[in-house]
Amino acid sequence: MEIEQSTKKGSEEVGEKEERRKKQHQRGGIRTLPFVLSNEVCDRFASAGFHGNLITYLTQELNMPLVAASNTLTNFGGTSSFTPLIGAIIADSFVGRFWTITVASLIYELGLISITVSAILPNLRPPPCPTQVNCQEATSSQLWILYICLLLTSIGSGGIRPCVVPFSADQFDMSKGGVASRKWNLFNWYFFSMGFASLSALTIVIYIQDNMGWGWGLGIPTIAMLISIIAFVLGFPLYKTVKPEGSPLLRLAQVIVAAIKKRKEALPEDPKLLYRNWELDDPISLDGRLLHSHQYKWLDKAAIVTEDEARDPRATPNLWKLATVHRVEELKSIIRMLPIWASGILIITSSSHLHSFVILQARTMDRHLTHSFQISPASMSIFSVLTMMSGVVLYERLFVPFARRFTGNPSGITCLQRMGIGFVINIIATVIAAFIEMKRKSVAAKYHLLDDPKAIIPMSVFWLIPQYCIHGVGEIFMSVGHLEFLFEQSPESMRSSATALYCITSAIGNYTGTLLVSLVHKYSGKERNWLPDRNLNRGKLDYYYLLAGGIQVVNLIYYLICAWFYNYKSLEEISERKKEEDLEQANEHVSSINLKDGREEEKRELMNDE
Repeated sequence: MEIEQSTKKGSEEVGEKEERRKKQHQRGGIRTLPFVLSNEVCDRFASAGFHGNLITYLTQELNMPLVAASNTLTNFGGTSSFTPLIGAIIADSFVGRFWTITVASLIYELGLISITVSAILPNLRPPPCPTQVNCQEATSSQLWILYICLLLTSIGSGGIRPCVVPFSADQFDMSKGGVASRKWNLFNWYFFSMGFASLSALTIVIYIQDNMGWGWGLGIPTIAMLISIIAFVLGFPLYKTVKPEGSPLLRLAQVIVAAIKKRKEALPEDPKLLYRNWELDDPISLDGRLLHSHQYKWLDKAAIVTEDEARDPRATPNLWKLATVHRVEELKSIIRMLPIWASGILIITSSSHLHSFVILQARTMDRHLTHSFQISPASMSIFSVLTMMSGVVLYERLFVPFARRFTGNPSGITCLQRMGIGFVINIIATVIAAFIEMKRKSVAAKYHLLDDPKAIIPMSVFWLIPQYCIHGVGEIFMSVGHLEFLFEQSPESMRSSATALYCITSAIGNYTGTLLVSLVHKYSGKERNWLPDRNLNRGKLDYYYLLAGGIQVVNLIYYLICAWFYNYKSLEEISERKKEEDLEQANEHVSSINLKDGREEEKRELMNDE
């Protein structure tokens, strides 16, 4: 009777879980994309319109020196890339991704409103300085207003950036079978949508900032962000939401503590004897269970079942003393990912200031498209964005089918191969940037313009296009591959945290980039400084580009070593598990029928004997 009751109870629990899964499957899907993408497009439009030309606002409107302005943007860029770790923990542990994105968007909107007001009111910025000589810099109070606005946007980014991609992925089947059945890649099209939004901002918003003023130039991104919040909230009834199941960092800590406590225990020869508990892991393994791996075996000690723990197998385990194999493998997955993740830091370090410097280069060059119209310096980034957008389509429609013939991989090439190609392309782009800067200074010297920082050098700004386009190709491989790697190789319950790791790469890279620029500015001399405050023509920006290229070469060597030794995670998907369960149930059913038939035969024999 007890066995029958427990079986009945177990089947009821399984039925309830299946019902919950069915309800979740009724939500999500392709119909949520208009709401999610409209939110993301408007959000990126606002972000690109706000940050794309901010170096001009700081140097031209607030009269900040070049290095101070560039370091300010990089530091707050680093902060806005570090706060996603906090946002990811909040989303994964407490409130879920939907509410994290919503609240964070409102905070971001508040920051945009504040800086728009500061751009409109004359008292909140210093007097204009058209000559850019002996300018009155912004006062400490005016700078503090700027810093508070940037801090609010950084906090807002902390909730939006780690949750947007995982929330989009929540709406679709991201298992191997689900990904293989789709003819499109979510990450490729996510970057395409973001590129479209950035392109719109870099053409429309920056033109308004340069020609109609910063009030409208910052007001339009503020309005776009408000629209994105409204669009996102309207889709709430259609979204598939994943319930947070406790802090992932707490689970990792529990595994480490349990492994330390059992450090003197001997590991069983058969890994199947380690502790497994489907019911306990079910909320954090909706796609499937992580299989045991032979790396970092000392962590397996957390899953050793002692004699005391084996006495009552039905008792709820103390997770600070006993962890399941799945939870141990979660920690192993994170440890395996860290060296590959860290390879993104140095490439951000070397390239974090390039965008700001190229804008200042473009400002000194001939930017005329026609006799009456000239392109904005910050709008030059459209060539990188256009390359990335067209490249994503070509990558998916031409490159992937071509590569698939040779590799047999549904994605064409692996994430690690994709990242490696991106590293090489970025090195090429940085070296080309150095040679173009040499050309720019040689033209300035030819026309005796080296000592005039406001002079327009008779050299077309379209000389900068090659480096922008090559950087765009590098983004298709490096950035998309890096994000896809972190998402696929992280445990499913930690995907927001994994996306936060992608952002933290930018944070650490930006901070170290600030340190690099500050050291170069300090120790490269006063008269022939590589990065002068006012006159770029007398600097040696080409030397800085070559230094950045050298750092990227060292980083590439480190990455190749890490990629060579990397082992991909092993996952037993739900479909595979169901097949095993169905087979077991079928065997049990056959056994019960055979048993029943045997009993009936015995009864007949007894009746015949009587």
